[in-house]
Amino acid sequence: MKYLSVYLLSAVVLLGACAPAEDTSQVASSETSSSETTSTEESSDSSKQSSQTTETKSFEPLDHELVEAYPNLTFDQPLHYTTADDGTNQVFVVERTGKIKVFENEEEATEAKVVVDLSTKIDFNGQEKGLLGLAFDPEFEENGYFYVNYTTKETTVISRFTTDPTNVAEVDLASEVILLEFPQPYANHNGGHLAFGPDGYLYIATGDGGSGGDPQRNAQDLTKIYGKLLRIDINAADGDKNYGIPDDNPYSDNTTGYVEEIFAYGLRNPWKFSFDEKRDLLIAADVGQNAMEEINLIEKGGNYGWNIMEGTLEHRASDEADMTELEAPIWEYDHSLGQSITGGYTYYGEENPSLDGVYLYGDFITGKIWGLWLDEDQQVENVELADTELMISSFGVDEQGELIIVDFNGKLYKLVEE
Repeated sequence: MKYLSVYLLSAVVLLGACAPAEDTSQVASSETSSSETTSTEESSDSSKQSSQTTETKSFEPLDHELVEAYPNLTFDQPLHYTTADDGTNQVFVVERTGKIKVFENEEEATEAKVVVDLSTKIDFNGQEKGLLGLAFDPEFEENGYFYVNYTTKETTVISRFTTDPTNVAEVDLASEVILLEFPQPYANHNGGHLAFGPDGYLYIATGDGGSGGDPQRNAQDLTKIYGKLLRIDINAADGDKNYGIPDDNPYSDNTTGYVEEIFAYGLRNPWKFSFDEKRDLLIAADVGQNAMEEINLIEKGGNYGWNIMEGTLEHRASDEADMTELEAPIWEYDHSLGQSITGGYTYYGEENPSLDGVYLYGDFITGKIWGLWLDEDQQVENVELADTELMISSFGVDEQGELIIVDFNGKLYKLVEE
């Protein structure tokens, strides 16, 4: 069985699935509606309950085959796949161990060149540490800027590097400009994803600081940077910062000591978020403790419940929180289906027309891949598309809008309609 290897069990920690044991006997499967769940969920009725079924099919996906996207290439613990969106048809892969590699987006590609090697700067000894994220500046074709998220022995670092956009080659580490650096109280739950939104601002996902159950209650503390989705303006350096705070950030210019970079909060370990620009949605997957995995529609200033709630289950009661202000997930599933969610993207490519407009995501532990359809009333339908043997660490989209599935074991795959 694929889950018995010591390697896999250690890698579970990578996406924050491990936690102290707790009773999950009352957790209902996400195949049932929220009204059918147990009494532990009653307290979330005021948390804007999410609909989990629809009476009729919203979409009918065809059967899909899993195939290698680049059979001749293998990577070292890959965590991300992306492009500079510069029309060159080049793609980039982030390896947890410290390298970013580039290659031509061709099935026959045989070589991936190193763009930057951060292995001497980062600490990846903990399974959730390392080089975790990459985002290209919207003006990359002019300035050659790209941004990374990595861990040192004690901190998380968000920094910028510069390369020649007309001839991407190995980057001089001396070009690094640090934007943000903050300590990590524990080795796990570092988040790590970062991406530019359609507004031109850089969004950064942070975990709750680690351990299990958020013992310091960081995710609900607006004076802490942990358990948040941050948003910064990389084009407006302010004082001693190499970035600015967008004027419409929820806590911009506050006088209460709240972190001005916060865009949304109450997250445990958000592992991949993405923008559906056609529908003006920001979708984030949040890895659960040991009961529920969830998908949230992120809105400015939203509180997504952790560690008061885990999905629609009460995790730790709070007399201070206003339960009516907590945002419930649009979708969740319990640990009979998967144990560590990996967020994906809404599909708008051409090779799989039956998936047009469907949000594709998966699970790191079980290897399942699902399609989530969201209608105009934000009613959802979830369909399993594939049951794989992969350790799905990420998804990515190429310049043509085609979806790539990243396997932590080193290969890249795609779904092909049969």
